Amino acid sequence: MATRVGLTGGIGSGKSTVLAMLARLGAAAIDADAISRSTTAQGGAAIAEIEKTFGPDFITHERALDRERMRAHVYANPHARKQLEAIVHPHVGAESERQFAAALAAGAKCIVFDVPLLVESGRWRSRVDRVLVVDCSADTQVARVVQRSGLAEADVRSIIAAQAAREERLAAADIVICNDGLTLGQLEAEVRQAAQSFGL
Repeated sequence: MATRVGLTGGIGSGKSTVLAMLARLGAAAIDADAISRSTTAQGGAAIAEIEKTFGPDFITHERALDRERMRAHVYANPHARKQLEAIVHPHVGAESERQFAAALAAGAKCIVFDVPLLVESGRWRSRVDRVLVVDCSADTQVARVVQRSGLAEADVRSIIAAQAAREERLAAADIVICNDGLTLGQLEAEVRQAAQSFGL
């Protein structure tokens, strides 16, 4: 049976980079964030229900989610966040299961689920064998996200505040990679060491 790894970390922690490194080492990667984005992209599986729940103002002319409008709405309205998650999460779960079955059928030794809200959701802990947390300071998170996305520092700090606390993620971890001040080569060495414990 393949080792099932739940990978998580706050925004800007370097989680996507770690996922790519694990994939290069032979892990089957299931990216819940990418699946989620696909459900709300043009023609995505969640679009009709989002329009029905939130109204046509949240859907673009191309029939995709208006991400900026929705981001502002859910950060101002926690109930709206729960409504959106209730629509999107079942689609993400179904596609994750499909990809998991395909990875098992292909003989994968290690399957990594990249789940940004692993700690918040509560249901993932029972579905994985190990939890790998990519950790860094809040200041590092802010600097990275501001640089790559152009968001204002205050907006990034709001996103961080809406995610699980750093302490909660660390408490849920079986393995922690501290990605503060590491070169890519140093990070890769940390990932390789973790991968060996996953049977890669």
